[in-house]
Amino acid sequence: MARILLAEDEFLAALLSKDVLEAERHIVDVVGDGAEALSMLACYSFDLMILDIEMPNIDGLKMRQEFRGKGGTAPVLILAGRGTAENKVDGLDLGADDYLGKPYHAQELCSRVQVLLRRNGKLSADLLQFGSLILDSRSGKVQINEKEIKLVPKEYQLLQFFRRHRNQLFSAQELLNKLWPLVSEATDEGVRSTIARIRKKIDDQENGCLQSIYALDYHFGGRS
Repeated sequence: MARILLAEDEFLAALLSKDVLEAERHIVDVVGDGAEALSMLACYSFDLMILDIEMPNIDGLKMRQEFRGKGGTAPVLILAGRGTAENKVDGLDLGADDYLGKPYHAQELCSRVQVLLRRNGKLSADLLQFGSLILDSRSGKVQINEKEIKLVPKEYQLLQFFRRHRNQLFSAQELLNKLWPLVSEATDEGVRSTIARIRKKIDDQENGCLQSIYALDYHFGGRS
């Protein structure tokens, strides 16, 4: 799971890419303007950026230059409709971590993203285990006592986040900021409802994995 900024001004292409990446349990924020992308980079932290070369106001390569010039280290995947070798060399010479020509297959996009995140240390092992609870990040499956538990993507993201931040406290607002797109209609109450659904599905008497603190803060506890 990673937070990704997708800068793409073609509405359909952006929508399809967002859907594909969210199906892989990533959190995706989409912008259609280069200046807006830089504004978001100045205010928020992202694990990876996907930047189209041809963007209004500021193109993808200039976005990357300004981002790196200000100390940004997140990997950058450049998208370009002009799939020529010259453009690829230009993009990599200017510091892009990878280059993908358009049009591209959805699976290729996911594979490139996965490689960049692993290279940058933003993806952990495929299997996460906590007592009898096992999360498989490759398949998106969850098992407890060897029985598969069906979770929707957002429930899985929350559970995975708690597993990777054991014994840390997070308010509902903090979870909202970390695990939902920046432009979202979700609310604090929606976060609590999602956690309640997870608890109902997996929290048995023996493990007590998910605990609420003062009705607002949550952490992942129980036996290791």
